[in-house]
Amino acid sequence: MNCFDHEKLDVYKVSVEFVILSNEIAEQLPRGKAYLTDQLQRASSSISLNIAEGAGEFAVNEKSRFYRMAKRSATECAGILDLCCRLKLVEETKHLKGRELLLRIVAMLTKMAQVSANAN
Repeated sequence: MNCFDHEKLDVYKVSVEFVILSNEIAEQLPRGKAYLTDQLQRASSSISLNIAEGAGEFAVNEKSRFYRMAKRSATECAGILDLCCRLKLVEETKHLKGRELLLRIVAMLTKMAQVSANAN
């Protein structure tokens, strides 16, 4: 079966796993915290979408730029999860799982952005 370049990347697969987890977390947030729900959903989907755009890009500097944007969205998600944890809005197990996924994503994206940047 044919697939897109981004579908072959481990970082993309992990980012989709994080989107699923972040949606579970968002569903459990109280209605009064809609701003956190919205921000988490936007930032988490942005990780996967920027990875897909970067993987489909031919220009190396653009590829690197998309991977850096995805990394920024991942660190934004880490901040949102931290806020949710400190406000006692998220289960500890989901918080830890989210952090674990985000740390993996950030590490992979950092390496990918550096490799792309050094290819210039």
